[in-house]
Amino acid sequence: MLVERVEARWVAAFVAVLRRCAIGPGDVVAILSESQSRAVLVELAELAAGQLSARVFRIVMPTPASTGSIPIRSTGASDAIGHLAPVVAALATSTLVVDCTVEGMLHAPELPAILAGGARLLMISNEHPEILERCMPDDAIEAAVRADMKRLRAASEMRVTSEAGSDLTVRLAGAKVGGVWGYCAKPGQVSHWPGGLCLAFPAAHTIAGTLVLAPGDINLAFKSYLRDRIVLAIEDDGIVAIEGDGVDADLMRGYWRSWEKLEGNRNAYAVSHVGWGLNRNARWDSLAFYDKRDCNGTELRAFAGNFLFSTGANEVAGRPTLAHFDLPMRHCTITLDGRVVVERGNLVDHEVTT
Repeated sequence: MLVERVEARWVAAFVAVLRRCAIGPGDVVAILSESQSRAVLVELAELAAGQLSARVFRIVMPTPASTGSIPIRSTGASDAIGHLAPVVAALATSTLVVDCTVEGMLHAPELPAILAGGARLLMISNEHPEILERCMPDDAIEAAVRADMKRLRAASEMRVTSEAGSDLTVRLAGAKVGGVWGYCAKPGQVSHWPGGLCLAFPAAHTIAGTLVLAPGDINLAFKSYLRDRIVLAIEDDGIVAIEGDGVDADLMRGYWRSWEKLEGNRNAYAVSHVGWGLNRNARWDSLAFYDKRDCNGTELRAFAGNFLFSTGANEVAGRPTLAHFDLPMRHCTITLDGRVVVERGNLVDHEVTT
């Protein structure tokens, strides 16, 4: 396990990112954390905001008790605030909320009210600072994400294929398109660091096909590389069959079954979002270098050319669930209305338009 302490170079990295968030003298920066948060991230955020002469305050919530026997990981839907109105009000009236909660506030129920107050929110992923330092955002990432968000919004269909046997079709009518580049400079914006991905939350009844997870693809809920081949049959947005003989398939089947039994529906099996990574500094192999406690896997969601397939909650399709699988896949080809944006896991460069 790496040592977690304040280092001058990590303070400098946080200062650089907060500058990209347009933080300056007199701006109000709220640092939101919980009792189980990674303490060094809170310290680094406070020191960086102070160096920029911002007015800083902390809100520390008790980490809520587990509500069941199933571990919950990688949801982006922290329940730390618990709808506590004074906390929401304080965050909403801040210039920037630096989100250091364990799961993150990206899909938390309080987020719309926080943004409606004029705040912007930067989720600092629950990673060791070394990972954040390696995945610093820059102008090129923002330009790439914005360009591909524009292409995604203009498309009517996404198709994903691979030599392993994947052939998945996503109709994009009614989808909500998003993207993150690692900082947020305007009121109402949300981003996370590390950043660098473009994605869509498809509407209901829009996804069907076959997805083949190959060795080397990643299950980020378990923070592990797959060693076995797994075939997912998808009909009407949901996984209806899971073929595979190894431990990887058994683990996934068991986790999905647990949520089906607990929630009394099959929302956990349904597609949450689909997209691709654009961060050329993020590495596919980085998970091999860190203990599970040292990383949250956000770098793996963003590495350039991966197809990010996720199951779980999808507000656009009206499917709530606490279950979530993020499954970055290599060597896929992604087309938008027949135009290739990722070819066999490699980004296809297009002229950036604004």
